[in-house]
Amino acid sequence: MQNQVLNFIPEQAHSQIKALLAKDNLVIKVKQERKTKHGDYRQLSNDIHQITVNANLNPYRFLITLIHEIAHFEAYTKFGRFIKPHGKEWKLTFQHLMLPFLRPEVFPLELLPLLAKHFKNPKASSDTDTQLALALKQFDEGEDKTYVFEVPLGKSFKLYNGRVFTKGSTRRKRIECIEVKTGKLYLFNPNAEVEILD
Repeated sequence: MQNQVLNFIPEQAHSQIKALLAKDNLVIKVKQERKTKHGDYRQLSNDIHQITVNANLNPYRFLITLIHEIAHFEAYTKFGRFIKPHGKEWKLTFQHLMLPFLRPEVFPLELLPLLAKHFKNPKASSDTDTQLALALKQFDEGEDKTYVFEVPLGKSFKLYNGRVFTKGSTRRKRIECIEVKTGKLYLFNPNAEVEILD
C-alpha cells in the first residue's frame, strides 16, 4: 500500500483506506493534473490492477475519486469483465464502499446532504452533479475561480486551452456556448472553469 495516498485524503479516512487497499492489493499512482479526468482504473499485464488519481484534487474530491476507482476494480472482480463501466454493479459497489465515509468526521457538514443525495444514484462523474461539483470546488486551493454559469449572457470567455467562446442561453442542465473561431455550438457544464475576456 502506498502511504503517499494518505497525504491526499482527510486524516479521519486513513485507517479505512489502509484496510481497503491492503485487502484489494492495488497499485495506486498519484498523477499530475489531467483536464479530462480525475482518475482511472486499469488492469495491467500480470494481473496487476492500477488506479491513478490526480494530485491537484482537494482531499474530499480525491477521496471520492479514489473510492470511485476502487469500485471499478471490486465490481470487475465480483461481477466479471463484461459489466458496463458505470452500470448497476458499479453503482452498488460504489455506494457500498462510500457509505462508511459519509460522516462528519470525514466530510464537512455542508457536503454531507449533497453526497447523500448523489449516492442514491451515483453518476459516472461527480462533475455531472452540478450542485455537488460546485460545493466540492469551494475546497480547492488557489485563486478565486470563475465558472461559466457566472459569465453574463453574450460575453466571451477563454478556456484553459486558449479556445474562446461566447455564452448563449441556458438549457435544463447545460449552457449553450458558441466557439468564436469556428461558430460551432457546444454545451457546457455550468461549473466549467473559465476566464472572462474584456
